[in-house]
Amino acid sequence: MLISLVSCESLVEDINLNPNNIAVDEVAATSFLTGILLANTSEHVSHVNRISGLWSGQLVGYTSLYSNIYGYNISTAESVDPWSRVYIAIIPNARHIQAAAPDDALLHGITKTVEAMAVSTAASLFGDIPYSQVNSDVEDPAFESQVSVLNATLSLLDEAISDLNSASSRSLSEDIYFEGDADKWKAAANTVKARIHMWMRDYPAAYAAAQSGIASAEGNLQHIPRGDAAVNSGDKNLFFTPIAGSRAGDIGSRDSYMMGMLDASSDTYRGNAKTDEAARLGYYTILESSAGENLGFANQFEPQDIVSFQENHLILAEAGARTAGFNTGLQHLNEYRAYLNAGGDVNANFQDMAHVYMDYESADFEAGGMENTDNASVDKALLREIIEERYISGFGMFMPFDDARRLRKGESDLIVPFPLNTASASAYPERFPYSDDELNTNGNAPSDDPGIFMKTEVNQ
Repeated sequence: MLISLVSCESLVEDINLNPNNIAVDEVAATSFLTGILLANTSEHVSHVNRISGLWSGQLVGYTSLYSNIYGYNISTAESVDPWSRVYIAIIPNARHIQAAAPDDALLHGITKTVEAMAVSTAASLFGDIPYSQVNSDVEDPAFESQVSVLNATLSLLDEAISDLNSASSRSLSEDIYFEGDADKWKAAANTVKARIHMWMRDYPAAYAAAQSGIASAEGNLQHIPRGDAAVNSGDKNLFFTPIAGSRAGDIGSRDSYMMGMLDASSDTYRGNAKTDEAARLGYYTILESSAGENLGFANQFEPQDIVSFQENHLILAEAGARTAGFNTGLQHLNEYRAYLNAGGDVNANFQDMAHVYMDYESADFEAGGMENTDNASVDKALLREIIEERYISGFGMFMPFDDARRLRKGESDLIVPFPLNTASASAYPERFPYSDDELNTNGNAPSDDPGIFMKTEVNQ
């Protein structure tokens, strides 16, 4: 009888264990990495980025949702997804990876860089946001000043860079940006530092950080689509996807102010005897109703920059001109124009189209020169050209929207003069509305969103 009972017990041993109920600590820390990187991609080159393009004269909303947003009519519902990317997908999982792999300097450097990038972007777009109390026992985290949050992300980036300095690169397939390359992550972290310092108008610090930033386009942190060419959905360029789906005809670049700057037949064309923009005109043209015919920026497999050499080098140009002087700014601008002259800002489909970017000389910026027909100071004339180049090269990133808001504080004469989107508007958008979910569930959230025309702290 005893033998029989023991045999029966062995038959039902572990019968109540659920094989699908895996404890978090049983999952490798690296398994959480791809998810936070995908969330970071969605925050930076998806819906809210397209909205920033509508508000900075680079895109046009023709119908439906994007037509309303183009006319500055936006609801708090549009911010639910980007808000959740930061507070649900990125911060908790980044910190879990760090706790689960306490001695892995590479994972610490990567995850701290991504958290700092995501949180600083959220602070830039929304203004005051929760940060120091999130992912804690505090049920309703307080909203903190934009500047304090940005300073906290700068400190986090310093930690990330220190971690990456002590880390060794290794093959890391879960890292969909750099595959475990510590040096590329370190350069990207420095470019993000430079970006934040630009927002805060700390130009000496921006210039210093950019000198250690991304030094060539091969180091760009990008969303690289890898999906199936036979289907329109899935892992694709995040501008192609909505045009190929339910938003066909709703949004594109045709007739935007930016496209006029690239079109030689337009009154607003920016070209001159040393500059021919034909290739970029073709590359940046987005056919809003024919997704499959887009061969440039919105091609289904075209990579999308999140942190780039283009941004970093134009930070060197602007911050260098402001801190080290005219000659330094001109040198960096001409270095960047050499990259453009080699076809660096367009893909292979447009390499055979005209693209000319000859070096500028100091005389071009003197009163009456090619880039100074209104007799401004040479320093201001150079800054205008650099900022205009940032406006074009920053297409698909937040840089043009960031610059417009930054320069409206005391330097409005340097802003690319794109028009207001609606005849009745008297101001430009300065921020995105808070997430509807956060407003409804966080007792420390504002009772009402302050609106898109309220300047954030760094731009007041």
